[in-house]
Amino acid sequence: MTTASLPVRHIAHVLFRFDTGGLENGVVNLVNRLSQEGYRHSIITQKGVNPEFAKRVTANNVDYHDLNKAEGNDFSMYLRLNSLLKRLRPDILHTRNLATLESQVVGWWRRIPTRIHGEHGWDVSDIGGTNPKYQRLRRLIKPFVHQYVALSGEARDYLLHKIKVPPQRIHHICNGVDMDRFSTPPLPVSPFPEQQLPPQALVFGTVGRLAEVKDQGTLIEAFALLCSRYPQHPLRLMLIGDGPMRGKLEQQAKEAGIAEQIWFAGDRADVPALMSKMQVFVLPSLAEGISNTFLEAMASGLPVIATNVGGNPDLMPPEHKHSHLIGVQDTQGLMQAMSRYIDNPDMITEDSALVRKHCQSHFSLANMVAKYHQLYQSQTAQ
Repeated sequence: MTTASLPVRHIAHVLFRFDTGGLENGVVNLVNRLSQEGYRHSIITQKGVNPEFAKRVTANNVDYHDLNKAEGNDFSMYLRLNSLLKRLRPDILHTRNLATLESQVVGWWRRIPTRIHGEHGWDVSDIGGTNPKYQRLRRLIKPFVHQYVALSGEARDYLLHKIKVPPQRIHHICNGVDMDRFSTPPLPVSPFPEQQLPPQALVFGTVGRLAEVKDQGTLIEAFALLCSRYPQHPLRLMLIGDGPMRGKLEQQAKEAGIAEQIWFAGDRADVPALMSKMQVFVLPSLAEGISNTFLEAMASGLPVIATNVGGNPDLMPPEHKHSHLIGVQDTQGLMQAMSRYIDNPDMITEDSALVRKHCQSHFSLANMVAKYHQLYQSQTAQ
């Protein structure tokens, strides 16, 4: 049976907020790539949609609904979700991460035929899924969920051993990346500080929400040590993203005396172009699922230095696992890993080819979409 001859499946994706982030970018890639003849999508958010981010959705079979969640506990939000699902009558309910898990109960009440929950990564209040309260919640909701998606091996093991989900209900589906989008990016859109990022500079960079769990503060500390160790080298750091920690991070850079060497780019629509201006990518997070930015960096030909958490070891090329994975908040270890590319600049070219080949071989977007399509069409979830 071809995709065109299959019945149209209506998927209700429930997210905390549709805004810049790896989880949300994964949803964009999925809805853009799934057959528009075979699917329609309702993106349901608890806390709204960033209209600029939503422009990344190019499919014309997507609509948006906001539940307008109040701060704190808001039971009435689930009443609104119940009314919305009653009207939409989706075939599939797909929730993602802890914030939306309880929506599965509403989906059960509305008798949605296929209910799927994805574990993408950890919140700062639940690093590694160790919070006993949240473990109890996940076990309590487990009977209402048909199938689980674990993006990383860590998440799969957590569901299997901690939450006691039967293995046949867990699907390990890693994120994919559009190699073409990052291999041949256009020029950056202005404003772009050419004078702050001179051609001869060695530019380290990262992409992510400026939030506690992403721990850009440790990266700034390591970069300050690097600048002190190599005062004659033109070193730069590019931080792409925005969030609640921005003011604190900017103050940290000023106090370290390196504010002129760091560019806080904010949220940008031209991330592939800005990545082309970096030489080395750094991911200092306290926790991760399967990081889209890690994949995008490799697709851009950027060697990645990352913390040894979540799905990062799953993504790292085998040749780099002993040298490019570091401990959480290990400032010295991060500085040492970054310094290798200053001491041996030829490594940048060599490692660029290595990571691009690794990404192409293991993390294609087509493979990810095919696995989700198989799950969405499966009758075993019902």
